[in-house]
Amino acid sequence: MGSLLVGGFVFVFLSMATSIGLVVRGRLPDHHLNAESKDVIRLATAVVGTLSALALGLLIASAKSSYDNAEVEMRTAAARVLLLDRVMAQYGPETDKARQLLRKLIEKRLSRGWTAETTDETSGNAPGEYLDIEAVQADLRSLAPRDAVQHSLQARALEVSGMLAETHWLLVESGKEGLPWAFLTVLVCWLSLLFATFGLQAPANPTVLSILLVCALSVAGAIFLVSDMANPYVGLIRVSDAPLQFAIERLGKP
Repeated sequence: MGSLLVGGFVFVFLSMATSIGLVVRGRLPDHHLNAESKDVIRLATAVVGTLSALALGLLIASAKSSYDNAEVEMRTAAARVLLLDRVMAQYGPETDKARQLLRKLIEKRLSRGWTAETTDETSGNAPGEYLDIEAVQADLRSLAPRDAVQHSLQARALEVSGMLAETHWLLVESGKEGLPWAFLTVLVCWLSLLFATFGLQAPANPTVLSILLVCALSVAGAIFLVSDMANPYVGLIRVSDAPLQFAIERLGKP
């Protein structure tokens, strides 16, 4: 589900909860909303409000951590691609084919995107990305080193290519984690309860309604940020592919 859609649903739910509170307020007897009753309502909702704040804080921290980790993974992968290309260049012209395969792999990644859904898909004659990585490794294994230096470079190239393959499979395994939807659902229920009590206690004048609308929009915006950062390779707030763009400009150089 898109992050904007999630934020929109949250805004609608909170607005509906506020409206329900306003409707119920008009139907309750006056003694149900006297000063003592409002004090009890405020105390009860304070507990829910504290829990909601803690839950929202945890979600934001988790989403920010996921985004930061993805950014580090992107930079690390780009650095390893450059390192692998330079090691193969030092080996000699025997690695030209492997270097071309590596460049095509990065071009495919840039065209398809950096997501678990696209890295392993097969399109026409374009195989999944893991097959490209394995093809580079197969070319490296087929090399016949002539001396100790080339033997060392071959071992290093195989090590770095193995790291790239590991990065790929980690992305595939973790790519479907996303948001903890059960946690988010409970949070939205708590927030809806809070906004219903706001409507229950608030006089229905334009100033109060405008403030409640802005508050609902702010909370929905926070949920949108959480949802978008939890999927760091897609959406409006995404990890930049600038490191890969920089890497591909330097690939294949002597």
